[in-house]
Amino acid sequence: MHRRTARMAVVAAVAAATALALTGCGSGFSSGSGSTPGATSKLTSSSSPLTITIGSSGPAETTAVTQAVAAWSKTTGTKATVIAANNLDQQLAQGFASGKPADVFYLSTSSLAGYASAGDLLDYGSMLPNKSDFYPSLVKSFTYNGDLQCAPKDFSTLQLVINNKLWSAAGLTASDYPTTWAQLQSVAQKLTKGNVVGLSMNGQYERMGAFMVQAGGNLMNATSTKATADSAANVQALTFVQGMLKNGSLKFAADLGEGDGGQALGSGKAAMTVEGNWVTGELKNDFPSTQYTVVPLPAGPKGKGTLQFTNCWGIAAKSPNQAAALKLVEYLTTAKQQLAFSKAFGVLPSVQSAASDWKQQNPALVPFLDGATYAQGVPTAKNSAQVVTNLDGQLAQLATKDPKTILTTAQQQLAALTN
Repeated sequence: MHRRTARMAVVAAVAAATALALTGCGSGFSSGSGSTPGATSKLTSSSSPLTITIGSSGPAETTAVTQAVAAWSKTTGTKATVIAANNLDQQLAQGFASGKPADVFYLSTSSLAGYASAGDLLDYGSMLPNKSDFYPSLVKSFTYNGDLQCAPKDFSTLQLVINNKLWSAAGLTASDYPTTWAQLQSVAQKLTKGNVVGLSMNGQYERMGAFMVQAGGNLMNATSTKATADSAANVQALTFVQGMLKNGSLKFAADLGEGDGGQALGSGKAAMTVEGNWVTGELKNDFPSTQYTVVPLPAGPKGKGTLQFTNCWGIAAKSPNQAAALKLVEYLTTAKQQLAFSKAFGVLPSVQSAASDWKQQNPALVPFLDGATYAQGVPTAKNSAQVVTNLDGQLAQLATKDPKTILTTAQQQLAALTN
């Protein structure tokens, strides 16, 4: 569920945001024989059909998941139905409250801790035969109390996307692609002229957080057990972004009358944007004549950094057919199937074994996948999503607000979640 304007699953959706070894995957219809010995014998098993609830980014994703599940169902003989939720969070909550949740479902990083702490999730991570194949950063995002709760479905990262026409018009070439903050600011100023701004993005943590990571910070530590919002690194990051806002080389998409950075780039109002790989679909559909180039986000004081957005395949603790649900998830996370999902709706594969094939198929988008090696996730502490929403409201006014004050408020709210 990709995440254009708010938090990913990237919305693979979000995420995302939403998550490849052609070697050893065979037909992709795993029987689960590679799972932890004895673990799967403890799973519920019945003739009950499976219900799979997803938060889809659109028709392409719904069709791809439905076809994949139908293929698995036909081969295994287990009936399964895919439901595209109108409001995934609401429908999941209602299912758990009624005691009849979907067997398998998209689960965001922001929802993981709440459902895991309530005992609503089957903790099946250790049973996955391919658990060591998932990117470590994704595993961290779905680890609760030291255990991988669910299989990362797919993911997205943020990188720098450049409007080729506007870049060339400013007399810039590939040798001018920025690799440092100073260079980013320099080219943004050169690109800013007339009705065009050098850089645009959404005024929210889900974009500016990448600069925090580049400075050596983030809102919480890697396990989301400690608030770090008011760190010197985060203040440095927001101060840099604020400087670009003040000199006019950066404008938020909303201030340009656009919904997100992709729209600002495609419409020609911005020469560069910070966006996730979901932007490729947006540009293809809404601005097919816009030619663009994806390059890594410039390194900050502490090196490369970006944010990742992802969802996982959750399995309900009360599912009457957990064994079949696990086999379905194993199939959906094979390299072969993840490559198919990527082709259908643009997500990045969550397993490292698919990287080589994916890069061959998507050479112009390689920076997005390479970002997995240095990306950090968004906070996963219970109720942290509301804190981030509050922070976004403040960051939209960053041009006139003190970065330290903004971060101090977020620090207090996040710290309250971990006490």
